[in-house]
Amino acid sequence: MTGTVTGLWRHPIKSHGREALDSVTLSPGQTMPGDRVWAVAHEMSQADGSEWVHCGHFSRVSKVPELMAISATLNGDRVTLRHPRRPDLDFAPDAEANRFLDWVKPLMPQDRAQSARIIRVPGRGMTDSDFPSVTLCNMASHRAVEQRIGHALSPLRWRGNIWFDGLPLWEEFDWLDREVQIGEVVFAVRERTDRCAATTTNPETGKRDADTLGALDHWGHRDFSVRAEVIRGGTIRLGDEVRPL
Repeated sequence: MTGTVTGLWRHPIKSHGREALDSVTLSPGQTMPGDRVWAVAHEMSQADGSEWVHCGHFSRVSKVPELMAISATLNGDRVTLRHPRRPDLDFAPDAEANRFLDWVKPLMPQDRAQSARIIRVPGRGMTDSDFPSVTLCNMASHRAVEQRIGHALSPLRWRGNIWFDGLPLWEEFDWLDREVQIGEVVFAVRERTDRCAATTTNPETGKRDADTLGALDHWGHRDFSVRAEVIRGGTIRLGDEVRPL
């Protein structure tokens, strides 16, 4: 049984916007190009860009729901951010962090650690996993969560990279320690993706409006999607085949 790629997404700045793609070329041992290139360290963080660190060092949707409503466009070393309650911002994260910090400040709760600086780790994206991962997301599993909650949900709240359809509910969890080919790319599926309060937030409004974690409890876990490592590079396009090996 095979599936079909229905969505390709990257997130240039961790927790600060998503961008849809028609195709992407991946390299072994690397994240999706342009995904989580930068992350926003908060004032209590010791992250300095010298190595990968846990997501707790960064401003993120689980603590700042308004960030979920950001969309992004990456163009070389520049990013354009859009939010329904802020003017568009086009800036270079490596050189113009202060412009970004001024832009994002009105979205930050006063009782949370404030955003302080933008960092990047050369050679890898700042994924939530300690290895450069790509998240593979099953539309059948998403629809099951929708049914438990009782209304439609945007898949964007899961902040995944590659979406596919045509395979059974939770099929992706059976891929652990197996390989999957998507388009020209072969992935080794390494782990399930544990989920947090970020997924309760509406990507259009930046407001928490759905008990996604409670819905997942129905299946005895709070996981959605799997994290995979690229072991053979190549190109993936919308409509490509998804085939467990």
